[in-house]
Amino acid sequence: MSSEERPEASDAELAQRLESVRSRIAEAARDAGRAAEEIALIVITKFHPAELVRRLARLGIGDVGENRHQEAQAKAAELDDLALRWHFVGQLQTKKARQAAQYAHAIHSIDRERLVDALATAEVADPIDAFVQINLTEDPARGGAAPGELERIAERVLATRTLRLRGVMAVAPLPEEEPAASAFARLREYSERLRALEPSAAAISAGMTHDFPEAVAAGATHLRIGSAITGNRPPAG
Repeated sequence: MSSEERPEASDAELAQRLESVRSRIAEAARDAGRAAEEIALIVITKFHPAELVRRLARLGIGDVGENRHQEAQAKAAELDDLALRWHFVGQLQTKKARQAAQYAHAIHSIDRERLVDALATAEVADPIDAFVQINLTEDPARGGAAPGELERIAERVLATRTLRLRGVMAVAPLPEEEPAASAFARLREYSERLRALEPSAAAISAGMTHDFPEAVAAGATHLRIGSAITGNRPPAG
């Protein structure tokens, strides 16, 4: 049986994986001289069914991340009875921004002023937490704003009533391009630049299954972890 054909994990397996990840986060926090309680765990559930998210909620997960708008929208609607916080972490098309604002409690991929302007026209009950995504590579296809655009985008967010500037976000380059530790150290410098503009925007969204200890060491406050908890992703629908 291939990894793509494996059935969803049992409740016991999910609980074990979740406990293992939480233990590793606590260890990484101790090593960095930090408290594990200051680090938010966002479980990425891309391609997994809504029922898996419901099972994760029964295990105490309150923050869930998705990176495809259509999938996120459908899951949020199906699980509307749960008190979940939905984090959108993928590239968001400007034309879909107003729709995403209806379910997203946080958008981690604010990477251009046009997207901010589109979100500014959304009708929301409470401001959406906004993270400015920074591209840590030279490849524009990787997503994220160039570091030189950070302050300009942040200022646009600060002027938008529908958004609340929380901090920066990034995906580490491939290991052969740059070690995660040095990439996240650069992200921390960008965070300091943002805090010079808005002291309350101190959050750092960084770290995934393969590199979250390095992210914690660099000051990450929000970890985006998927397969270490959910298992291998099923085929895209």
